Amino acid sequence: MQINIVGPGNMGRAIATRALAGGHGVCLVHPEADPARALAEELKQRFPDGESDWTASVEAADVTVLALWYDAALQAARSAGAALAGQVLVDICNPIDVSTMDGRVTPPDSSAAEEIQQIVGTDVKVVKAFNTTFAGPLTAGEGHDFPLDVLIAGDDSAAKDKIAEFVRSGAMRPFDVGPLRRARELEAMGFLHIAIQQPLELNWQSAIKILP
Repeated sequence: MQINIVGPGNMGRAIATRALAGGHGVCLVHPEADPARALAEELKQRFPDGESDWTASVEAADVTVLALWYDAALQAARSAGAALAGQVLVDICNPIDVSTMDGRVTPPDSSAAEEIQQIVGTDVKVVKAFNTTFAGPLTAGEGHDFPLDVLIAGDDSAAKDKIAEFVRSGAMRPFDVGPLRRARELEAMGFLHIAIQQPLELNWQSAIKILP
């Protein structure tokens, strides 16, 4: 697959790493050339046989990943417009109130993923994934010697299958947790996972695991 990753931060880097490890092509999307180019070059050093590039705006691809905070993800969805048509759009954000880091900012009867789906329209298939994983374990594809679990929600089965294929190719385990409205529970789970990092001194190295 060809995968756009919007946002060359820690999560963007981690998802790009998994994509390249799985044999997919990656295009890093950022309006400022320097951070995108720097990450593309870093990834080329790590995966010399892989395909990694950068661009200032979303291009045609199989999948676009919004590796952004909530407000930025909404803006990116609006800005991309028709470029997203026919793609699977992956929302990874946890819509946390960044002023307090204590609570979510989406309505109780919605989620970030559902808000993004409303923006992009029905020609784009939105999938929620990767919001319950942290960048460190995601870069490695495992946590504490277990394969990393990626929980996936979406209304389109083919779109979810495509993301599950991506997850498996990166040596992780996909779990289909249901329709896109299950993103509400995933985002609550993601918020809780973030909230316990400091009290439990987990240092962003914990992972949510489904056994067996």
